[in-house]
Amino acid sequence: MGTTRAPRRLPRRPASSLAERWTTVDGVDVFYRESAQPPDAPAMMHVHGFGLSGRYLLPTAERLADDFHTLVPDLPGFGRSGKTPSGLDIPDLAHAAARFLDDRRIEKVTLVGNSMGCPVILEFAHHYPERLERAVLVSPAGGVYNQPLRRAIGQLTKDGGREPARMVRVATPDYLRFGVPSTMKMFRALTQYPSLERLLELHVPTLVVLGDRDPLMPHHERVRQIAAETDNHVLLVRIEGAAHAINFSHSGELSHIIRQFMADQPITDDPDSPGHARLYEIHRGIHLPPAP
Repeated sequence: MGTTRAPRRLPRRPASSLAERWTTVDGVDVFYRESAQPPDAPAMMHVHGFGLSGRYLLPTAERLADDFHTLVPDLPGFGRSGKTPSGLDIPDLAHAAARFLDDRRIEKVTLVGNSMGCPVILEFAHHYPERLERAVLVSPAGGVYNQPLRRAIGQLTKDGGREPARMVRVATPDYLRFGVPSTMKMFRALTQYPSLERLLELHVPTLVVLGDRDPLMPHHERVRQIAAETDNHVLLVRIEGAAHAINFSHSGELSHIIRQFMADQPITDDPDSPGHARLYEIHRGIHLPPAP
């Protein structure tokens, strides 16, 4: 039984300055965006959330493209990429991410995920720990806080009213393309995934970014308690005024935080966004460089 292939058509208008390309991973056509490679730049791949493509990640990815070899794929089954006959769960997506990096001849990478992309990163770290330089988990989703489906739908509805209006134009085509059957299957896979267990296994510097208006996340104090249970490689930062899709709504603040994290600098407010949103460092693991 073969795979279902999306037509290999590029978007009519480029969504960013990143190059738009196709490749094939395990017989599935995969659409991705990629920056021009700065000399000796470390690789950074952005991993999208539930039902979405990589398009909404572009505001943050584009801001980081001058400093990192930046990749933004639509994982198999999402966005413009083709589907597999049986669909994919979190481990399948992690393996697909690894094989996509193989295709691009990238051995080690920093992964930046939003929502469902965070469990995918945790699973990638579980299977390929030697390939992960650092992890950036933005609004990690899944687990008991988003169960049952009725509760998750209510959380998503509330979040929709807190996101920029232009997010609707980006997300709606992706959700329609993803479809109801895939949504139900992926929801079960996401909420049953052992995120906390995998987080406790992580031994690379890990940045967790939360919005204080995100209805899909527990209170930041609960997240801070969980972070304190890890091997303390975790840096936890809160963005005041942000909801769930931080990579889209607060790309200036997020890219600023990621640059500081990658350079082992203390987290400070973004000087290019004065008065827009405040940044708070609320947990710094003992194995990270101390903040002054």
